[in-house]
Amino acid sequence: MDSIIILIYVYMFLIGMCVASFMNVVIDRVPRGENFVSGRSRCDSCGKVIAWYDLIPIASYLVLRGRCRYCHSKIPVRGFFIEIFGGLSGVFCFYRFGFSIETILMFVIAMILLAITMIDFDTMIIPDGLNIAMLLVSIVLMYVRHMSLLESIIGMFCISVPMILLNVLIAESFGGGDIKLMFVSGIALGWKYSLLAAFIGILLAGSYSIYLLVSKKIDKKGHIAFGPYLSIGIFIALSYGSEIISWYLNLMM
Repeated sequence: MDSIIILIYVYMFLIGMCVASFMNVVIDRVPRGENFVSGRSRCDSCGKVIAWYDLIPIASYLVLRGRCRYCHSKIPVRGFFIEIFGGLSGVFCFYRFGFSIETILMFVIAMILLAITMIDFDTMIIPDGLNIAMLLVSIVLMYVRHMSLLESIIGMFCISVPMILLNVLIAESFGGGDIKLMFVSGIALGWKYSLLAAFIGILLAGSYSIYLLVSKKIDKKGHIAFGPYLSIGIFIALSYGSEIISWYLNLMM
């Protein structure tokens, strides 16, 4: 039995790194308005079409030592780490949710949030297409977890509406993509986990902002991408929300 479980973990890692390799294409092409489903991958430096054997996740980067086979320019290492992250995400989802549909749904959510994180870091924009994808998966997860419709509806509005109101009071407090992300994620989170996700996101973003201010890498009027920190909060809340809330309540008693 142990050997079977180990094989499943290996399988989940392989599947995860392959999906993450595809997400690298999404992250690269969506901000440019390019088709991420078809079209051959090319080297950014020399424009040569990359052969299939140079697109094997993780392995090709190591074999090529991080350089293009043709022009020997450096291949961005970020893609390599994204593929590793995808593999680890697959392993984690199986570890946390076992033999269940939640494993698949949570892995899909992890990949969507990964794309949101990287694109928001690069462009300060969260594409509507990714929020729509998050919407669809959230609806399915809501039914799988037997969440009440009322709880989902409250979850959709309990964070997104205050974000909108804050934008009215203080211009550009949050981006439209951030508000949409919390709105669609609220379907699967419900109101309790939405509050937790937002709290984690604000805590992480606030800590990073303080670091940037102290190190003088940004001024008081500067903006940071908020989507990545919300994405972390959403995934943690969906994975361990019940345990975190129970721990907090016990701590306060």
